[in-house]
Amino acid sequence: MNTILLAASQAGANFLSIGLLVIMFVIMYFFMIKPQKKEQQQKEIMLKELEVGDTVLITAGFYGTVIDIQEDLVIVEFGNNRNCRIPMQKQAISQVEKAKDSKK
Repeated sequence: MNTILLAASQAGANFLSIGLLVIMFVIMYFFMIKPQKKEQQQKEIMLKELEVGDTVLITAGFYGTVIDIQEDLVIVEFGNNRNCRIPMQKQAISQVEKAKDSKK
């Protein structure tokens, strides 16, 4: 009789530990994985909407203006003297500020 109760309590403990693991995975998904995917999608949309003339902030902390856009490369102009043009990957852009329309 004692062995039957012992086996039943061990089976209950196994189901409880599996349930806790499932709950921990669900919590991790909603607090870590889902926000990261959402941020990645927002960055992809931002890079798709990138246009010539937009002001960008690159990951190195420099602000510049987009001069030319190719597939994975962007040529960015830095500074006031207009002589510093650097090609870089689109992934190096962390923020985009749209160019203001001159028609208004």
